[in-house]
Amino acid sequence: MANKYYLAVDIGASSGRHILGWLEKGKIRLEEIYRFENKLVKQSGHLCWDLEHLFHEVTAGMKKCGELGRVPVSVGIDTWGVDFVLLDEGGNVLGPTVAYRDGRTKGMDEEVYKLIPEEKLYARNGIQKQLFNSVYQLMAIKRDTPQLLEKARSFLMVPEYLNFLLTGERANEYTNATTSQLVNAQTQDWDWELMDILGIPRRLFGKLNMPKTVVGPLTDKMAETIGYQTEVVLPATHDTGSAVMAVPTMSEDSIYLSSGTWSLMGIEHGAEPQAQFHQ
Repeated sequence: MANKYYLAVDIGASSGRHILGWLEKGKIRLEEIYRFENKLVKQSGHLCWDLEHLFHEVTAGMKKCGELGRVPVSVGIDTWGVDFVLLDEGGNVLGPTVAYRDGRTKGMDEEVYKLIPEEKLYARNGIQKQLFNSVYQLMAIKRDTPQLLEKARSFLMVPEYLNFLLTGERANEYTNATTSQLVNAQTQDWDWELMDILGIPRRLFGKLNMPKTVVGPLTDKMAETIGYQTEVVLPATHDTGSAVMAVPTMSEDSIYLSSGTWSLMGIEHGAEPQAQFHQ
């Protein structure tokens, strides 16, 4: 029986890679198929991501699988958290994709805390304050380029946007959404009341999907470009979430250390309705 291949595209702040996985004699086999560079570019006075380059590399790695005769039955993409694109009604990107390392969020925490105290914000989402979190980025857009928020109809994190280019489907995913500080820890859904408090339009945010949700097949155009048809599936699209899920233990006395641009340490423990991650 021919092997079934599954493709993981893992993109970090400085590089990305395509990893094929398959089962062989009862064991999981992994092989790196393609690797590429990611870097910040200067655009409109800001540090930005070159999403056109990233998507080109995503498709190049997918094509490589076809060239090797190892067509994946599904593909999942993860990236770093917090960064996003805003799309208009026609699916066009509004403004540059400013990176978390840019300085536009300086002072935005104080603007947020004028509307909701810091301790109450933390009580709602339980997410460690980082000045680059999406909530502060959105407040910077609201201050500097409010016309973009007026035109926007969708908020997609970076891996969700790459999925959109592959499938034409706009699908928000839970683990990455939590890095925005706009997800309520109790309801495990978007914090609609918080959005109203901050003046962030509700219409931008779609249904939150859990990992394993199928986004959809490639569009006909993308299937022709890449050379085969496959299914796009949501992993934990926040790279740390996927890394933690790969830890081969559910023991609550085990600690993980995930190291990339910086290191995150924590535990994974069983909880309903899904595993929770603490850092």
